[in-house]
Amino acid sequence: MDRLTFALAAFAGFAQPYVAATSATTTGGNAMSIQWGSCEPFGYANSTLSCGLFEVPLDYHDPSAGNGRIAVIKANATGDRQGTFFFNPGGPGGSGLQNLGPYPDFVTTLLEFTGGTYNVVSWDSRGVGAFSIPGEVYCFGSVDEYTAFFNGTIDLKGIEMYGNFTDETDLRDLYAQADTMEKRYQELGNMGPVDLSTTTVSRTAPSSASVFPERVGKVIIDGVLDPIALDTTEIAIGWNNPALLDADRVYEAFITGCALAGSQGCAITKEGQTPLNVHASVQELLKAAHDADLQEPTVPYTSGLLRDGLYEQMYWPNSWRTLSNDNFIAVITQEAQAVDNTTHPTLAGAMKMMKRHGLLKRAANESESETKSYTRSAILCGDSIDSTGSLSMTDLFDYVVESSRDISHMFGALWPFYTYYCNHWPARAVETYRGPFDKTLADPILIIGNTYDPVTPFRSAKALAEGPGESAGLVRLNGVGHTTLPSPSTCIQNIVLAFRNLVS
Repeated sequence: MDRLTFALAAFAGFAQPYVAATSATTTGGNAMSIQWGSCEPFGYANSTLSCGLFEVPLDYHDPSAGNGRIAVIKANATGDRQGTFFFNPGGPGGSGLQNLGPYPDFVTTLLEFTGGTYNVVSWDSRGVGAFSIPGEVYCFGSVDEYTAFFNGTIDLKGIEMYGNFTDETDLRDLYAQADTMEKRYQELGNMGPVDLSTTTVSRTAPSSASVFPERVGKVIIDGVLDPIALDTTEIAIGWNNPALLDADRVYEAFITGCALAGSQGCAITKEGQTPLNVHASVQELLKAAHDADLQEPTVPYTSGLLRDGLYEQMYWPNSWRTLSNDNFIAVITQEAQAVDNTTHPTLAGAMKMMKRHGLLKRAANESESETKSYTRSAILCGDSIDSTGSLSMTDLFDYVVESSRDISHMFGALWPFYTYYCNHWPARAVETYRGPFDKTLADPILIIGNTYDPVTPFRSAKALAEGPGESAGLVRLNGVGHTTLPSPSTCIQNIVLAFRNLVS
């Protein structure tokens, strides 16, 4: 097979997309082709995009296992085409179709990012979306089954805590669920083994470059977790450090921006208030939700769900105006109504919140029912080191409390979280590359990171760049949010274009 001459890379991450690319043509290997056509059968009416299906072996070492398939999407170059830019949707469990299909402005951004001379191609990874085989991982047939299974537990309502997680009542209520949650997660793990193999961007780009240094072309990684750090301990108690190391710094940027915008630009502040005043307003809302749940368990938003929703918004600074001016007001109104007994929302309110933040996905059978997808857990758990089986739910709770106190006061107690299922997840990937990541590469690799990223801290980018030595370049954008795309930068674009034109 010809060496891939241009792999413009994998903007990595956890819940948000980023990019990978290769040259347009190779020879040998998988000769299957893609029949490109309209994206309307895939749910997108944008006539500038093309969609198709691509067959892939279920087992590259055993042809008798047959083929699966992934859905792919393409935006054509706006100028003289020089190659193809592959956009890895990240996640893990991200959908290339969902990232490009509904968002023409984002497609334009990617085309401009490459200078307009490369087709942009993205895809749904194995186990992602309604069109891939294998498809999404579901353990429950409906949301009703899911809620019945976890009824009365923190998997539905999140963890109620306030401040630095030192309140004795909060701690008692959490640890009181240890036995129940242990049994539920064991039962969940017994529902059937699932292995979706290695698809996380934090592994895909560094691993590809290290395993095939003579075949992988130029690679760009924007937003990455240090893969070596993820291999030093079980992921169930190894994710928050490093992932959440800078999450509170991003939150501080949010409250600072709110204070600077004043009451005209941020509804949760008043003129002349400081970031500490805005922080106090956020804490008042969390405390109100915390206390309201104790008073009326059917309130629509618990403090745990609110922290989860707030954390998702930290990825995209361009969403902060809506967050501060619309979402907070809506939550406060509904919370007050529930406590005043003027309305009695049930768990449906919590489920709507979870759906809005991507925890619920449309069922693969395309019916109107909804249920929770476990695809991200299947990928993360499959890529992690083997479980020793010695971790108990009490150990996980200890980890959550310590994370809240020592790593991220705001987001250390997020629950449920994809990695917390891994202690009981029944399968690990057959092949997962675990280094070394210091090989001399045929083409350079460019690693980019924000100063403060809520899930892929810059120190991870720096650690990864140290491995290949002179084969790697490191760029830091003085910005916040997940990866550099939320903060468009002419400087970053110029660096990328210059990197693309480097002669190996």
